[in-house]
Amino acid sequence: MKKIFNKPILIAGFIALTGIAAINSPFVTGNYFEITKNIELFANTFKELNTQYVDELDPGKLMKTGIDAMMKSLDPYTNYYSESQVEGFRYITEGKYNGIGVRFRLRDDYIMIMAPMDGSPAQKAGLKAGDMIMEVDGKSAKGKTEDELNSILQGFPGSEVTLKISRPATGEMTLSVKRDEVNTKNVPHFEEISPNIGYIALTTFTKNAANNILDALKDLKSDNPNLKGLILDLRDNGGGLLNEAVSICNIFVPKSEEIVSTRGKVKDRDMVYRTTMNPSDEKIEIVVLVNKMSASASEIVSGALQDLDRAVIMGQRTFGKGLVQNFREIGYNARIKVTTAKYYVPSGRCIQAVSYVNGEPVPVADSLQATFKTRNGRKVKDGGGVQPDVEIPITDKTDLMKALDDKLMIFDFATDYVNKNPTPVDVKTFSFIDWDAFLKFLKDKKFTYESKTEHLLSQLKTEAEKSKMFSTVQNEYSNLKNKIESEKQKDLAANKDRILSLLSGEIASRFYYEKGRVQVKLKNDNEIKDAVELLNNPAKYNKILK
Repeated sequence: MKKIFNKPILIAGFIALTGIAAINSPFVTGNYFEITKNIELFANTFKELNTQYVDELDPGKLMKTGIDAMMKSLDPYTNYYSESQVEGFRYITEGKYNGIGVRFRLRDDYIMIMAPMDGSPAQKAGLKAGDMIMEVDGKSAKGKTEDELNSILQGFPGSEVTLKISRPATGEMTLSVKRDEVNTKNVPHFEEISPNIGYIALTTFTKNAANNILDALKDLKSDNPNLKGLILDLRDNGGGLLNEAVSICNIFVPKSEEIVSTRGKVKDRDMVYRTTMNPSDEKIEIVVLVNKMSASASEIVSGALQDLDRAVIMGQRTFGKGLVQNFREIGYNARIKVTTAKYYVPSGRCIQAVSYVNGEPVPVADSLQATFKTRNGRKVKDGGGVQPDVEIPITDKTDLMKALDDKLMIFDFATDYVNKNPTPVDVKTFSFIDWDAFLKFLKDKKFTYESKTEHLLSQLKTEAEKSKMFSTVQNEYSNLKNKIESEKQKDLAANKDRILSLLSGEIASRFYYEKGRVQVKLKNDNEIKDAVELLNNPAKYNKILK
C-alpha cells in the first residue's frame, strides 16, 4: 500500500531541514522566498508521484534520482552519497576500507576482476585477474553495476563472502573470501634508477602519502648518500588529500612557504596553506613527471614546485582540476561532496581548465588565460592545468592503442599467457618479445577497430547512398578504404615497441601486482629516460629553471 504524505507536515519537514540553514546563510537573504517556494514545489511533486504514479515507487530511489539530477547540473565533482556508499570515504581519504581488495570493471553483463591488490583478502583467497564473478553468496551477479557489487563486497572484517567465478581455461569454481581491512599502497615502488638518481612513483594522495615519499627518499639516500637527483612520478595520479600535497612539497621547500591557497564564496573560509617544517632535502634536483591524467593534488605539487622554481616539470599538460571539495553530512548517514572553492598555487594562478554551465564543461579560452610569473620570473599561465617546462609529445594515443585498451586485448593476452606459463617471471630481466604470438592472438580474437577516418568515410558513404550518388564515387571509396586498412596495419607495426612494453608490464603485474608493473615499465619508459638525461645535465636543468 502506498504511503500518503500529509502536505503541511511534509513541507514543514523540508523547511525545517533546509529552510533554517538558508535563513542562517549570508548569501540567500534576498532569495529566501524563492528557496522556500521551490522547496514546497519539490515536496508537492515528490508527494504526488508517490501517491498517484501508476506503478509502485521506491521513495528513497526516487529521491536519490532527483538529488543526482540536481548535482549533475553543477559540476562532476559535486555528488550525493547514500548511507550505503559512505564506506567509500575511507578509501578516498585514508586509502583503506573494509572489503576484499579488488579492482574490477563491467564486461558482458558480469563484473570481471582486473587485479586483486597485493596482500588483500582476494589475493589470499586465490582470486586472479580475468576472473568473472558469476554469483555472490548464491545470487546471480548478472547485470550488477560496479557500484552495486562494490557495496555487496564491502563489509565487516572477518565476515565471509562466497563467490562463484568463471576463470579462463579452467572454468567455474567457488571461493570463500574473508573480508578484512584493505590498505592500498600509494607508493608502490621506488629505486635508484640510474647512478645517483632516484625514482619514486606516487599513485594517489591518500593518508601518509607524504610520509611514504619521505621514507622512500630516506631509503634511497641511505643506500646512496651521493644521490643528486630525484624523479617524482605523478602520471595518472588523480589526486586526493590537499594536506598531503602540501606536506610532500614541504619535503623539498623551506618552512613557511606558501604552497596553495583556496578561495570561494565564503570569504571567512578562504585558506592559505604553508609548509610548517624544515625540509628534508632542499638541494636535490627534481623532475616531476605529469600527464593529462595528473589532477588535483598532483597539480598542486607540480604547480607549486614549478612556481617556486624547485623542480622541472616534464610530460604533458595536466588535467586542469583546480576545484576544492568538502564533505557535508546531511543526515541519516548520507553526505554530499560539494565544490566550495578553487585553489591557487604560489604565483597566484588557478589551474582550473574549465568552468561548468548546467553541468557541461566550458574550456577557458586562450584569450582569457592570464600570465603569471614564477619566483625566478618565468612566465606561466592559468586556466589550463600545469603546462610542463619540458613537453614530451604523446605518441601512443592513436585509434589503435585506444581500441586495444577498450577491447582489453593486452589484458586478455596477459591472462592467456599466465594460464599457459604459470611460472613467475623475473622482473629484473623480463621483457616480452614474442610479437608474432600477439599478432596471432589478435587474429584469433578477430580484433578489428574503426579509426576516426574510417568513421568519417562511413558517414560519407551513408550520405552518398541517401542522395543516390554512391555509385559515382564507389571506386574512389573502395580505394580510400583499402588505403586506410593498409595504414592501420602500418600503425600496428609502428606501435610494436609500445605494445610489447605494455604486455611486459601487464604480465609482470599478474605475479607482482602494481610494483611489478612499475618495475618493468621503467626499463622501457622513454619519459623516464628523458628525465634521467636531464638530471645528468645540470647546466640544462638550471637553464630551464632560470
